[in-house]
Amino acid sequence: MSVIVELLLPVLALICWTLVMWLWMYATRIPAMQKAQIDPDAARHPGTYGDRMPANVRSVADNYNHLHEQPTIFYALMFFAALTGGQGNFMELMAWIYVGLRIVHSFVQILSPKVALRFMVFALASITLFIIAGHEVVRILL
Repeated sequence: MSVIVELLLPVLALICWTLVMWLWMYATRIPAMQKAQIDPDAARHPGTYGDRMPANVRSVADNYNHLHEQPTIFYALMFFAALTGGQGNFMELMAWIYVGLRIVHSFVQILSPKVALRFMVFALASITLFIIAGHEVVRILL
């Protein structure tokens, strides 16, 4: 396997996890909407009827949305590193740590009401992104 592919495997893993969350979201959302007798056409705007959806169903949807926010920075950083020769054991390790933390974040957000715990996992993932970005800045500029 090429070093570029090895560096981008965590990107593929996080994309696949996001798709798992998409499945989880609709596997919980559709039955919840049916149970609450919510007409899908009447709920076309985000947040509509959110108060009629169970918290665990909203948490899955929130997490799916979160996987389209901060991870975009991760994707950009990893493609930048791959295209500019930033491969290496350190980058691969940091990338897998980030992906692992995002998966843990998903489970914490969905299965636990503890916001402080969720924030701690989010903060660790954010710090990992700062380390990856800093590593790339140093590598390119120095």
